[in-house]
Amino acid sequence: MDPEVIAKLLSGNASDPLAALTPREREVLGLMAEGCSNAAIAARLHFSEGAVGKHTANIFAKLGISASDDTNRRVLAVLAYLGS
Repeated sequence: MDPEVIAKLLSGNASDPLAALTPREREVLGLMAEGCSNAAIAARLHFSEGAVGKHTANIFAKLGISASDDTNRRVLAVLAYLGS
């Protein structure tokens, strides 16, 4: 069984889709929810835009948000954040 799934079950947060995110990923997602661009997030957190892109990709993967022509993944991630 996947260690992340076990950790979720043991923590009692299996229903919280954000439980799998690291504190840094939650911080990046919070800034996305404020409407910040990757450049603005990078400047605020003092790291590169590439690092923001990696965190964003991890957020999408952990939330199960795949690329689609019909949806905006940033919006879906922010909606998950606001709904938690």
